[in-house]
Amino acid sequence: MDQSAQQARQLDHLASAPSPGGSPFAAFGMPGPGGPPPAAPPEPRPILELDGEEREDELDALSDWVDDFLLPVYGAEVTTAAPWCLQWQEHDDVVAWLHALWLAYQQHKDPEAGLSGLFVWHRDFLTHAIAAIRAPGGPLSACMTSPERPAHRILPGPPPSARTERANAAEPEVPGADEPGELTS
Repeated sequence: MDQSAQQARQLDHLASAPSPGGSPFAAFGMPGPGGPPPAAPPEPRPILELDGEEREDELDALSDWVDDFLLPVYGAEVTTAAPWCLQWQEHDDVVAWLHALWLAYQQHKDPEAGLSGLFVWHRDFLTHAIAAIRAPGGPLSACMTSPERPAHRILPGPPPSARTERANAAEPEVPGADEPGELTS
């Protein structure tokens, strides 16, 4: 009888819902089905929002990808219709485009993107980004248009809007505000 009672208790325990704090997989160091989800990878941030060493590290990794993968595979001949710049890292708009392209590449080469992931990257990201970066009137148009004549020039951007200019002109200047090391009150 004692053995039957013990088996009944064991069956009741196994049939009952698991306790909210415990996990049947805890002994193996794993969360249970209702346990905490695995930590999500950090959210990617646009490279132009990064500063200091964090930006330099990201730019180094991006440069490796561009130099070792993107250009050898997709860097067609440099011409007036498809300019390039050996100092592309100094063109903020090109850096932003290439960084976004690289992030999309990482996402679409992941196995979770499925078998068509890289096709989607080619169709939706690569073609458009390269066309914008290397357009005859694009951000690199004042740079190298022939490998025999390397060139680099940052084109000036548009000036601030009239509204911003008026707001800046209306602000009273604080004497000594531009001088480092001096305190203003």
